[in-house]
Amino acid sequence: MKIYLFRVYFISLILSAFLFLTPGFSEDFKLQKPRVYQGNEKIINWYMSEKLDGIRGYWDGKRFHTRNGNRIFAPKWFTVNFPPFELDGELWSGRNNFEFIQSTVLDKKASESWKKITYHIFEVPNAEGDFSTRLQKARAWFEHHENSKVKIITQVKCQGREHLQQFLNEIESKGGEGVIIKNPRTGYHTGRSHQVLKVKNFGDMEGTVIKVNPGKGRLKNLMGSLTVRLENGLIFKLGSGFTDVVRKNPPMLGSIVTFKHYSFTKNGKPKFASYLRVRKD
Repeated sequence: MKIYLFRVYFISLILSAFLFLTPGFSEDFKLQKPRVYQGNEKIINWYMSEKLDGIRGYWDGKRFHTRNGNRIFAPKWFTVNFPPFELDGELWSGRNNFEFIQSTVLDKKASESWKKITYHIFEVPNAEGDFSTRLQKARAWFEHHENSKVKIITQVKCQGREHLQQFLNEIESKGGEGVIIKNPRTGYHTGRSHQVLKVKNFGDMEGTVIKVNPGKGRLKNLMGSLTVRLENGLIFKLGSGFTDVVRKNPPMLGSIVTFKHYSFTKNGKPKFASYLRVRKD
């Protein structure tokens, strides 16, 4: 009995150490996140930029992590001349290319596909000063430590709501996802804030797949819809936006899927929800 208890205790110690040391399990991993633009915020002289649809890459001064704190195994040549201080940005290869970016960046063995990936910096976490001062810290570093894979995301000063809408329409006309608009006068902070906003002509959300529902008629022997649980606990069926390829190989139970929608019903369910992709980061 004593031997059994010792084994259980020993295994629990090993498991605890594994969870503590494994990236992605840290409770202290917090990033800056945008809130949704409502249209009544005072945004004149804020900075706006394209919201790139890639994999978020948080550089901790030594290595990359995803938005959930999981390790990104970038090749050594990709991070040559990276600074010892933190950076936040998007690992990206172009618009409408998310699946390629995700499969490349989240692969634990770096492939040749990384040659098509670039790193687009939008923040310098925990640096002193306002937004422009923080970005200048990154810009100054890479002026003296060259790396062709690094870009500083261009920021445009917003002249008001009409200017923001015009900028958003231009981005979306090129296949872009949306816009991030940010108060340049505030210091760095983590979590969600009204000082950083995402702007789109549609909303997007994520949910966990809890059931795969079979199709009928033309969709017989294929997936018909997914039953999804939202973060707030609400459950609904997601039935549109799927290609036949996805319907033949639907997301697995427990997968996190992203979908777009247009407002909500009186019961809080997303209206006209349409599947976009599986998130693995």
